[in-house]
Amino acid sequence: MAEELPETPETAEEEPVKQRKNGLYPGVSDELAENMRSGWADTELHDLRPIPQAAQTAARRAALSARFPGERLVVPAGNLKTRSNDTEYPFRASVEYTYLTGDQTENGVLVLEPTTDGHRGTIYLLPRSNRENGEFWLDGQGELWVGRRHSLTEAEQLYGIPASDVRELAGALREATGPVRVVRGYDAGIEAALTDKVTAERDEELRVFLSEARLVKDDFEIGELQKAVDSTVRGFEDVVKVLDRAEATSERYIEGTFFLRARVEGNDVGYGSICAAGPHACTLHWVRNDGPVRSGDLLLLDAGVETHTYYTADVTRTLPVNGTYSELQKKIYDAVYDAQEAGIAAVKPGAKYRDFHDAAQRVLAERLVEWGLVEGPVERVLELGLQRRWTLHGTGHMLGMDVHDCAAARTETYVDGTLEPGMVLTVEPGLYFQADDLTVPEEYRGIGVRIEDDILVTADGNRNLSDGLPRRSDEVEAWMAALKG
Repeated sequence: MAEELPETPETAEEEPVKQRKNGLYPGVSDELAENMRSGWADTELHDLRPIPQAAQTAARRAALSARFPGERLVVPAGNLKTRSNDTEYPFRASVEYTYLTGDQTENGVLVLEPTTDGHRGTIYLLPRSNRENGEFWLDGQGELWVGRRHSLTEAEQLYGIPASDVRELAGALREATGPVRVVRGYDAGIEAALTDKVTAERDEELRVFLSEARLVKDDFEIGELQKAVDSTVRGFEDVVKVLDRAEATSERYIEGTFFLRARVEGNDVGYGSICAAGPHACTLHWVRNDGPVRSGDLLLLDAGVETHTYYTADVTRTLPVNGTYSELQKKIYDAVYDAQEAGIAAVKPGAKYRDFHDAAQRVLAERLVEWGLVEGPVERVLELGLQRRWTLHGTGHMLGMDVHDCAAARTETYVDGTLEPGMVLTVEPGLYFQADDLTVPEEYRGIGVRIEDDILVTADGNRNLSDGLPRRSDEVEAWMAALKG
């Protein structure tokens, strides 16, 4: 029995495929190796159509080229990350790479090479698994183990950009001359090849540009966000229909129910679902989802489906587990609803980004003063930020391929910027009375309410992408009753 495959002209320059340390087969015989090389049908795909967003990704690369003339630009997709031993986390390509190419393949790298009139783009990918050296059936990432990948020719047809073997890229980058920028944090091997050619400051400028480029969404992106929201609406409906089963088990039943919708209709959830029942609703990012679901309590469900193109919804509803808000729950819920109404009304082109946050916070501060939970006047409360004990977080954020999209944008273009048509943001005020907060009456403690919707800035105002879910307390109760039959 041979310990490794026989050397041939095709494999002489390649490393032998590694064997599993405790595999049951100690090696591969020459006869088996020869047998596995032949007898396979040609599976090359022909006449592939470009991906739906090919025109948009080309325009995005052109804008990037115009911003950094004469410089080599390197944008990696990233590599698989080990979860434990020899198992990996599900791969999700970097937003920057996918935004510019539409591809979602691990180890992929987009390189824009400077030319006299712009840039020449190449997408570097792993080609089909090698059948001569046995990689396709012996390597843990071979195609018989993890599935077929596109050939380089197929990739060119899909993405509208020349494709080359990524295994040759690191060496080429080491020999490259001239100014280079790379998006850091995704591919250590690519960064190592460029270590003496790049600077952190210049690379950050590239990352910031790509973040700010996503502030205004094109028509394709808006359509994908609407798909994500529509699936999310159906996921919320799924949850309401099984609340009795969640009561019999835990918050995990809610998490699993929504996840099923996300996986059937999309790529995944866009972030860890927050399925917070009872006092867990007061923990902003409660993702353990292992607590009880009790009749009489509220369920704060913050969840979003991510589409196959990586655009995610981000929606929150706070629902009475038994279908009816108590008097106090309704009072608190209605205050948050009124705050959200004020925030949504402030979303319009030409408005300051901060306006919707300020409008919502003012309403919540007014209610807290009215209820005697904080000493007024309201202007004093807002000036000192005293309402933040119970409101805690900002009232929203940009939304897109990341749930907190455009996070690397400059403050002056984001938080201190102005709203434009095509921007998509969340409006999500909340009130949270912690279970151990001795500054509020006992009956308030453990109640948390957040309402969140995904809002598109339009030419004449805004459009609520998630208006398929009711928001007003009486409408929520009627909706839940109808779903429960």
